[in-house]
Amino acid sequence: MNTTSRRSAEAQILREYGPATLGDGRVHGVTFDGKLVWFARDAELVAFDPETESIVRRLDVPAEAGTAFDGEHLYQLAAGEVLVIQPSDGRILRKLPAPGKGAASGMAWADGYLWIGEHRAAKIHQVDATTGEVVKTLSSDRFVTGVSVVDGALWHGVSDDDGPPELRRLAPDGAVEEVWAVSDAKHVSGVESNRNGAFWCGGEGGTLRLVGPRTRKVG
Repeated sequence: MNTTSRRSAEAQILREYGPATLGDGRVHGVTFDGKLVWFARDAELVAFDPETESIVRRLDVPAEAGTAFDGEHLYQLAAGEVLVIQPSDGRILRKLPAPGKGAASGMAWADGYLWIGEHRAAKIHQVDATTGEVVKTLSSDRFVTGVSVVDGALWHGVSDDDGPPELRRLAPDGAVEEVWAVSDAKHVSGVESNRNGAFWCGGEGGTLRLVGPRTRKVG
């Protein structure tokens, strides 16, 4: 992966919610519908309102990894499949094969495609959201733990033993163009834009965080 022209910045934790607010359990995939932050927690999808700091919905579905939203439906990685879910009642509408044979991690939806991370293989796959066909694969040099698409640009989280967690923006060919080091965190799992310059991320200890660059104010 070409990293010669990358820009670097130090990120900061702008907001943090822990088990006292969210309940017990790890936070896996994270997505945002414009008001609610949805996160995967083992056997349920949880909808959290950050303004009221309250849980507003729980869906009883397998939720082991990445989560995405296309404006109408939720997508959830579970046991080697992508579940397409009705947000109002948790009904599973259809299933797609997931790349990585059960090792998939983060996920995002953009323009009819799912971008699905493969954790330890350090890959991100572009997948047709209708057929499940893999149409493109990018390679990283660190573990992929979350994926988001912002204004056409692909971002992903990394978290491993090679350094602090990071958020990375990639070029279309997979080259790293921008890196935010999240030195205040030990782990980043699940990444989704808040549509205002920052990212919702899962963290260690069952936390949900809003993360943004230190050099920029984010409302």
